[in-house]
Amino acid sequence: MIKVTIDSVRASLLSQHRVVILKEEGVARYLAIWIGPFEADAITIKLQGVEVARPLTHDLLFQTLTRLGGRVSHVLVNDLLEATFYARIVVDRDGERIELDSRPSDAIALAVRTQSPIFVSESVMERAAVEPEDEIDLEALTPEEEEKLAPYKDFIEGLDLEGL
Repeated sequence: MIKVTIDSVRASLLSQHRVVILKEEGVARYLAIWIGPFEADAITIKLQGVEVARPLTHDLLFQTLTRLGGRVSHVLVNDLLEATFYARIVVDRDGERIELDSRPSDAIALAVRTQSPIFVSESVMERAAVEPEDEIDLEALTPEEEEKLAPYKDFIEGLDLEGL
């Protein structure tokens, strides 16, 4: 199991979907998981410390687990099948370990509320994580890559940074 932290929650400009970016601790390796807008809001609200008038679904789940004597040990993004991620919520109760099947977004929203660690299985990280390159060698770009980057180059070169 690889421990990760929530790097960010981002919105797609083209759809209602959001993406949660998980970062491996101590390494520049990232895992992006597409999630729904409600789950993204549930994660973001708690991360930003926003108070809500009534409990959200994940708050209710947390209260229920607590009142029944359970404690979330950790959550684990444990599988990736046909572009769908799977997760487990691991609960300890009276010395018993209980694993609950979950969508990663719900597991992460609960982990944020319980301040529980988030892990990703090594096989999922190997198949889906990305490691950003330190630098792009502009000399080694193909003509097609140069053409794709041209609008950004023109934009950057056109910036007036004198007064900053």
